[in-house]
Amino acid sequence: MKSRKALCLARLFAIIRLLVKELPNVSVSIEGTSCRLAVDALNKEPRKQKIKIMSTSPKKRISSVRPSRNKSKNTTQSKKPTTPNIKLASSTARIAITNVYMEGDYTGVILVGPQKQPMNVILDTGSSALALDGSKYKPNFAGGDKSTNLAQTDSYGDGSTWTGAVINTNLTIGSGATSIALPGGNAAITYYTSGNMFGQSDGILGLAYAPLDDAFQMPGDTSKNQYSTEQVRAGQKQDLVPYLTQLEQLGVASSIISFYTHRSFVRVGQGNANDPLNNGWMIVGGGEEATDLYTGNFQLVTVVSDTWWCTVLKQVIVGNTSPIAARLQGPQGMPSNSIVDSGTNSLNLGPQLLKAILSKFTPSQAKILNTAITTNQPVPNSQLNLSQWPTISFVLEGDNGDVKLDVPASNYWQVDAGKAGYALPAITVGQAGLAILGLPVLNGYFTIFDGEADNGKGVIKFATPK
Repeated sequence: MKSRKALCLARLFAIIRLLVKELPNVSVSIEGTSCRLAVDALNKEPRKQKIKIMSTSPKKRISSVRPSRNKSKNTTQSKKPTTPNIKLASSTARIAITNVYMEGDYTGVILVGPQKQPMNVILDTGSSALALDGSKYKPNFAGGDKSTNLAQTDSYGDGSTWTGAVINTNLTIGSGATSIALPGGNAAITYYTSGNMFGQSDGILGLAYAPLDDAFQMPGDTSKNQYSTEQVRAGQKQDLVPYLTQLEQLGVASSIISFYTHRSFVRVGQGNANDPLNNGWMIVGGGEEATDLYTGNFQLVTVVSDTWWCTVLKQVIVGNTSPIAARLQGPQGMPSNSIVDSGTNSLNLGPQLLKAILSKFTPSQAKILNTAITTNQPVPNSQLNLSQWPTISFVLEGDNGDVKLDVPASNYWQVDAGKAGYALPAITVGQAGLAILGLPVLNGYFTIFDGEADNGKGVIKFATPK
């Protein structure tokens, strides 16, 4: 994920005030009810955070989510489409994914519209909307795409934003006999994007819960009338049904997504797109059947909220040192104190927790790591000797007891990142009381986000990768 370190919010909420107090080098400008935060960052910084920023209130979520099990109304359809009496819930599709187009964020190809146009989209469990770059996908209304009076606008934790028109279109993922086709899928075709939104990708596929896939009713056809972000937010708010939930509701595939990855930042100097460490797999509709990608049993991490993939972080352990107790209550407006997110390519930790973690390293290691985190200056690989660095373990609440997820030094340090022969830390300073466990955790496991387990609340399954 490219150098995107700014947080961009549509409105000023209490959560932002808390954030400003905790983060250094942050400037704030306010225009009416709008707030922009700018964080000092170097252009070469590859860290990204694709987690949706939403309004904060006691009954709402504040970041992004994955598709939900709740029965939110699909406002783009008068009734739920019917499908042939075919049992397709066991259908799965495996697609190749890579981190090279978004400098860390993983992308994969979906086929869109009546002509099945390939679109390379960011794969994000930290948001729930499907948005396609309007300069790259032009709806074919004569061929079957359908316009609506709905518009969407989203902002993410890395400062990127978009606004666009909601259409219904055919969506296909995978190829051949293992492809999964969704008729009439909800997609936003953007007509405004910030410069750092899509990078070299063609869009973003949110894999989170329905409450974050919100749209707004507008006076006219949003494909014919381009409404401003302010006009969109002034419309009547409605929830859409996200991609995974649509698959489940139509009996096309299970609401399950799996990831097999190796890196958080692009490894340079080894072929880039042809480097196996920069590539991986995503499976839609399953994962446990993919025994060629993992070994052993799964550890089940409890999901505690039908918003983000929210988890309960109980402890952090650095090497053989004594455990660090996590603050169990998350920030105001958050259902928990931690999130597992494929769209964040770092361990994004609150300042107090990060300070406690650094105190468990040797003085020399703590100095190197802290300096690299705060200055974003690369460190020569030869100066690290990663075999001498401890593993950072995160202890999460599980369905069958606590689950310990290990992040070795080779994952929280990304060697050959930005420049061959140099390393960058995959650790960033985040919001007090919240830990976003991104790709450095996923890189060490074959990970299944199962939205149908635990009576629809979901679990996250972790197994040892092959």
